[in-house]
Amino acid sequence: MHEARCGLSNFNRRDKFKVVLVLEGTNELHYANRSYLVDRPALVFTNRLIPYAWEVPAGFHEQQGYLCCFSESFLHSSMRGVSLKDLVLYKVDGNPVYFLNNEQVRYFTDAFTRMRRDLESDYAHKEDLLRNQLSIIIHEAARLEPATPQHAAANAAERITALFQNLLEVQFPITAQLREPVLKSASDYADRMAVHVNHLNAMVKEVTGKSTSTHINERLVMEAQLLLAHTDWGVGEIAYSLGFEYPTYFNNFFKKHTSLTPLTFRRARVPATQ
Repeated sequence: MHEARCGLSNFNRRDKFKVVLVLEGTNELHYANRSYLVDRPALVFTNRLIPYAWEVPAGFHEQQGYLCCFSESFLHSSMRGVSLKDLVLYKVDGNPVYFLNNEQVRYFTDAFTRMRRDLESDYAHKEDLLRNQLSIIIHEAARLEPATPQHAAANAAERITALFQNLLEVQFPITAQLREPVLKSASDYADRMAVHVNHLNAMVKEVTGKSTSTHINERLVMEAQLLLAHTDWGVGEIAYSLGFEYPTYFNNFFKKHTSLTPLTFRRARVPATQ
């Protein structure tokens, strides 16, 4: 969290949640399938599950301000069990931009200045101070009037498809047993994206030539192959970690898509030690 330029990169599956205090400059924020012209002081919230990009219009300079990156787990204890996904600031269909008047600019600048001071201090409990200050910023922002998008992105189908693909990728890799994907079906993804499942399927099919379910199944097969080849987990453990209720369901799914059983695939990829 530091004073910095606000020219943020495109979506990265390992990115954190971000809060940006824009103080000066002009950029256009492309967020999911909407665009916002941020040409005055504003608070901007970006969700690690949503593809976004900052674009500097011709003739303008990149913005100046403060940037704070954090994980949901970092903030969890100070928000008293409130999940970020339940806050309008981080909903896929929410508005990420909040324009500020002069009084609000002073308030949030003071807040970010205190956070930077605490971060650079040697105080043993500075993380608690940072957590509390960040929680206050989020709650204060929730009381603001959100900005209205300038326009829907012209390439809405591409952006919706990119959002789906990024949400799919963020479910993986599976790094711990019994840690199953949160989103499993096309309907799950559509609900998270606040679109009708038929609309999602139509957009994904238009851009990629494949259905939403085909993409999900292909990614599950890829992850199953990686787990079979590079872990010593049992087939049942892999099945549960991928969200299958019973190992037999996983066996049937894997064989349908690869023509091999999971054990046959594993033996072919990982020969027994002589």
